[in-house]
Amino acid sequence: MDHADWMHHALALARQGLGRTWPNPTVGCVLVKDGRMLASARTADGGRPHAEPQALADAGAEARGATAYITLEPCAHHGHTPPCADALVAAGIKRAHVALRDPDPRTAGAGIARMQAAGIEVQTGLLARQAATVNAGFLTRIHRRRPFVTLKLATTVDGRIAMASGESRWITGPMARIYAHHLRATHDAVLIGAGTALADDPRLDIRHLGHVPPLPVRIVLSSKLALPADSHLARTARQQPLWCLCGPRAESAELAALGAEIIPVPEAVPGKLNLTDALEALAEKGLTRILCEGGGQLAAALLAEGLIDEIVWITAGKAIGGTGLPALGALPFARLEEAPDLEHIETRPLGSDIMSVWRPRNGLLAHMSTA
Repeated sequence: MDHADWMHHALALARQGLGRTWPNPTVGCVLVKDGRMLASARTADGGRPHAEPQALADAGAEARGATAYITLEPCAHHGHTPPCADALVAAGIKRAHVALRDPDPRTAGAGIARMQAAGIEVQTGLLARQAATVNAGFLTRIHRRRPFVTLKLATTVDGRIAMASGESRWITGPMARIYAHHLRATHDAVLIGAGTALADDPRLDIRHLGHVPPLPVRIVLSSKLALPADSHLARTARQQPLWCLCGPRAESAELAALGAEIIPVPEAVPGKLNLTDALEALAEKGLTRILCEGGGQLAAALLAEGLIDEIVWITAGKAIGGTGLPALGALPFARLEEAPDLEHIETRPLGSDIMSVWRPRNGLLAHMSTA
């Protein structure tokens, strides 16, 4: 195996931590010596311990003289654990390939500098773009002070999410529904608006994938906190976290008593929350990746304000027509050139449905440095 192969392995480990390590990034570390893998690890659920000390502990004394392949620059600050850069130095690592520099001001090159000062040969930039994609949530939180937001849409070929009556089960097939739960499992939280909460009384948990804790935080955005106490979300607030983003004057005592966490957010105009402030509040609480599952008004509002980082659009072979409910509400664009410019990333089948991934051409990942 060559350097890229070992880093691909480290990235595969890091991907396993998506949705499980916030507020920390998910990092993969592989230790190699004489062409043989000594140990490997990823950031543990909850964000600690980090990948590097776990791999070093497994390798033991054999780590001396080894090469480390690490998806993100080892931390250089004292937090709940000592710096990972110091642990690599103390273990006698000879070389380190670091895919991506850490933009966190507490590290920001200091981890690499500390290893180099100790005589470790450090190379950066190997598979950097792939590493940036894996940790897009962490990077967005650092650079833009908000989580990375994925919008998931499941529609007919004519862009409808339900009949005029509201009937929507099931537009997409079984494989698409399983994939939707995979998306939930790889995000820290699932976000919906009050309209979806009232119309669907959703569970927003993870099914079809077996037992995959931790479950995502469920977030309802509602200026007036229009979430009934007998809704499924409210009744299960102590079993799976429920956060309610609401206006500063919303009545919240009943939901708080059921275990919901209430997060007041300023209103942009009366009755409508400031979405930028809402996402910044979620980032301050540690969230890095949020999956938005509706509804159409919330999706359109986030898209109009440039707060969507990725769209996962699942299309079913059905057509409803103009009377059906559209996937997106009205967007405030008068000219075509004002519409969001999206780059196609991927298309693949999900059973009889088609999944397409799109990202803004001016998004963070499009401009991410490769070193």
